[in-house]
Amino acid sequence: MDDGLLMIPGPVKLHERIIRAMSRQMISHRSSDFEKVFEYCKNALKPLFGTRHDVVIISGSGTSGMEATIASFSRIKRITCIDNGKFGERFAKIAGRYAEVDHLKFGWGRSIDLDDVERSLAEGSDAIAFVHNETSTGILNPAEEIAGIGREYDALVIMDGITSIGGDRVEIDRWGVDVAIVGSQKCIGAPPGLAMVAINERAWEYYSESAPFYLDLKAYVKKAEGNQTPYTPAIPLFLALEESLKIIEEEGIDSRIERHRRLARATRKWAVDAGLELFPELNDFSSYSNTVTAIKMPDRITDKELRGTLRKEYGIAISGGQEHLKGKIFRIGHMGNVGNRDLIATLSAVEDVLLRKKACTPAIHSAMEELR
Repeated sequence: MDDGLLMIPGPVKLHERIIRAMSRQMISHRSSDFEKVFEYCKNALKPLFGTRHDVVIISGSGTSGMEATIASFSRIKRITCIDNGKFGERFAKIAGRYAEVDHLKFGWGRSIDLDDVERSLAEGSDAIAFVHNETSTGILNPAEEIAGIGREYDALVIMDGITSIGGDRVEIDRWGVDVAIVGSQKCIGAPPGLAMVAINERAWEYYSESAPFYLDLKAYVKKAEGNQTPYTPAIPLFLALEESLKIIEEEGIDSRIERHRRLARATRKWAVDAGLELFPELNDFSSYSNTVTAIKMPDRITDKELRGTLRKEYGIAISGGQEHLKGKIFRIGHMGNVGNRDLIATLSAVEDVLLRKKACTPAIHSAMEELR
C-alpha cells in the first residue's frame, strides 16, 4: 500500500474521516438514508458555487460534467472556447462534437486577451466556455470579466470551476455564470468520480431534447427535486462527499479559501527565493492559481531526476508538465486537505533534490515564514 504524500493537482489525499465514510455498509440508492445524504450534499455545495440555483451530482469525472453541460445545452450553434491550457483545450474538443467552435488559443500558460474574447462573441457566438483555474499551467483566469462580456452579448456562460470551487472565491450568480462544474477530487477533498453542476434558469433556454441519455442534465434536475439521481449512483462516493462537505462546513469556506491562498503564497515565495522561475505569464486580469503552483524546470536537472527521486526517497508525488510542457515544468498541488506540514515536507524534499544538482539556493525558511 502506498502511504506516501500526494501533492499533485488532484486527486488529493483524503482525510481519515472521508476514508471511514466510504467503508460504511452499502445502502439502497432509493432509500430515505440516501435521500438525506443527497439533500445535504446539494445544499452544502451551493455556497461553494456561490449560487441559489439547482445543483446536480453526476457519477462521473469532472469531464463528464463538462460534456453533460455542452451536450444538454446543444441548441448552441456557435461557441467561443478559451484555451490557455490543457483543460481549455479539452472544452474546445468536447464542444466541437456538438457545435461550431471559435477556438481562442492563447498559448499554454499565457494570459487571455479580453479584447479577443469580445471580438469572438461580437462575431456571433451564442455561448462561451472557459476554465477558471487552469491547473496544467498554474494560472487563474478572469472569470468575472469573461462572464461580464458573455452577458453583454447575451451568450450562455459556461465555467469549468473543477479546480477552483472549494479552494478559491467563486460567486457564479453575482458574476453572471449560467453553468459551472466542479469535480469531487480537487479542492473539495473527496475521492475522484463525482461531477457537480450548478445551473441557473436562463441556461434552459439552450436545452435540447437530443442530449445523451446518461448525461441529460434535465433528468438529473428532475430527480434531484426528490433528492435522487436518475441512474444508480456511486454510493460510497456520495458518502465521502457528504463527509468532505461537513469538514468544509466545520472549517468555514472563508477560512478554507484563506488556507489555500496561504499555501499558494508560501509555495511561490519559496520558488522565487530559491532562484526558480514561475511558469505562467500574467497580465492585469490573470493571477497565479490558488490551488497549484507551476514552476519552470531548472537547467541542471531533468523531470525524471526530480520527480523520480522525490518518489523513491521521500514517497512524495508532484506533477510534471503535460503534452508539450513535459520536462519543462513541474507542478505542486496545494488543494483540498493539504496543510502546512504537508507543504513544508514537500518543499524541503524538492529543495534537497535540487540542491544536489546545484539547481537552486536554500529557501525553505521563506515558505515557513509565509506560513506563520
